Amino acid sequence: METARVAILGAAGRMGRMLIAEAAGTDGVVLAAAIEREGHPAIGQDAGIVAGLGRELGVEVLAPEPAEADVFVDFTFHSAVPGNLALALRSGARGYILATTGLDDAENGAVAEAAKALAIVRAANMSLGVNLLEELVRRAAAKLDDSYDIEIVEMHHRHKKDAPSGTALALAREAAAGRGISLDAAAIYGRSGLSSGERPRGEIAIHALRGGEVVGDHMVVFAGEHERIELAHKAQSRAAFAKGAMTAARWLPGVKPGVYSMRDVLFGEG
Repeated sequence: METARVAILGAAGRMGRMLIAEAAGTDGVVLAAAIEREGHPAIGQDAGIVAGLGRELGVEVLAPEPAEADVFVDFTFHSAVPGNLALALRSGARGYILATTGLDDAENGAVAEAAKALAIVRAANMSLGVNLLEELVRRAAAKLDDSYDIEIVEMHHRHKKDAPSGTALALAREAAAGRGISLDAAAIYGRSGLSSGERPRGEIAIHALRGGEVVGDHMVVFAGEHERIELAHKAQSRAAFAKGAMTAARWLPGVKPGVYSMRDVLFGEG
């Protein structure tokens, strides 16, 4: 497997710093560039210092400009994605890791257009454990009929802006796919008051909790009349997301353009 030269977007942010640290410590990965928005105070500083490693890496944080990198890593904000994709294309990159959620139709269109030239690994959650959980949820939903009620609960830190999380929605999509039903028709987001009535068969419920500094907890419950199955994942550190991103970065060079999932990375299937 060839070495992947990676460029980290949003390098001075919480995830950006974690990604720099993970890239610096991952075999088969070389930190080629660290990029921040125009005017950010970290510009000009060494990426290793910005990431809190206590040592220099010889890579300066730069304003957006083309970089000699094979793979761009994007954990930024949805509105920044089209510009970030354009930068990767101008740089001649071959791959792109997209972990940003909440994209609108135009932003999703930019991803689809860029995928004509870039191999893009797109996932709501880069954690290896979460992606294994998605596979387990799909399989469980396929085996358990609708007498087993599906409830999905997620909890994140108080600063998270979107709800429910992209990961919770991904888990719900996997559950619906396993059942062979439309998530749009089956989903309910929280409940309130008597008007919600009795829980109907076939519903997939999604609930969001916010508080403290929780990195990310997700639980999928299959509740039957006589038993309950609970599949859960708890992220103890954002390093789990960074580790998954570097696993994808090592896989991407040489892959044909298109949009891929972490299931492709882990299992070699879509």
